[in-house]
Amino acid sequence: MENRVKELLGEVMHPAEGRDIVSLGMVENLHASPDGIKFNLVFKRKDPLAASIKAACRERLAAAFPGVKVDILELVRATEKPKNVAVNPDLENLSQVGSVIAVASGKGGVGKSMVTVNLAVTLARKGYKVGVADADIYGPSIPKMTGTEGVQPEAEIYGEKQTLIPVEKYGVRWMSIGYFARPEQALIWRGPMASNALKQMVLQVAWGELDYLLIDLPPGTGDIQISLVNDVPLDGVFVVTTPQAVALADVEKSIDMFRNPHVDKHIFGIVENMAWFTPEEYPDHKYYIFGRGGAEKLAEKYNLPLLAQIPLVAGISSDGDSGTPAALHDGPVYEALRDIF
Repeated sequence: MENRVKELLGEVMHPAEGRDIVSLGMVENLHASPDGIKFNLVFKRKDPLAASIKAACRERLAAAFPGVKVDILELVRATEKPKNVAVNPDLENLSQVGSVIAVASGKGGVGKSMVTVNLAVTLARKGYKVGVADADIYGPSIPKMTGTEGVQPEAEIYGEKQTLIPVEKYGVRWMSIGYFARPEQALIWRGPMASNALKQMVLQVAWGELDYLLIDLPPGTGDIQISLVNDVPLDGVFVVTTPQAVALADVEKSIDMFRNPHVDKHIFGIVENMAWFTPEEYPDHKYYIFGRGGAEKLAEKYNLPLLAQIPLVAGISSDGDSGTPAALHDGPVYEALRDIF
């Protein structure tokens, strides 16, 4: 089936390039089965023809495989800087970053940071160059989850400009406000100060060459989130939820914020965490202790793909507490996340 899908996508031309999208290398991570077709459609720059190319892909696949769900994740991965174009000095450290993606939630406690950390590790295992900015100013948990607590990032100073050097572990570059505060220290900051600290964690870091930079946002729809989307060139957002009704209600607010005309950020789709519980001794059993089907209904309501469903499994909490993300080894978490990209 995958070969047939690839043949069909090879018929889709990029009008400006004069070649098909397969020979241009624009189709990545193709997975096809009777349950659904998923692939990444990768552009070298913001492309005004992206929408029409995606529509052409969907049209051909729908005709050949009626009733089969098609999920297309659109990504921008710059391979080189445009010549003779001035670079905004505030964004210079992002000049070699392909795609900047925020991981958001409307509600705390849904495992957003766990998803971010494990998604980053999953991407690194697949060979991508990945960085993570922990923008959860009031509850930075990434140092704990990655076993990098107590690490003090180095800084380079050029004139009056200071650049932070990210911490590297598990093949990922990490930066967090948690590296600059004691674990028990409360950051008593008002909105503007918190927003400035957030921007520093993203814009004043020597990220170098990356395929993906993931930004772990704090929960909610307030000053910090709006500041980030206004000041950082996001390519899009992943929204994390659990199946619980209270979480889904807050996620709707988050979706509404990113779709607001004054924010207008693309939402790649929804990731459902704690989708079900699977006992270690019964790996084929699923217990829907937090409800069932909520994220699927939400995705359908807002016409968004459900990108992944991550089960609650024994050991995932202790793995995070010990600083060894579950996605470092094969298992339900890695399997749930590996096909997002």
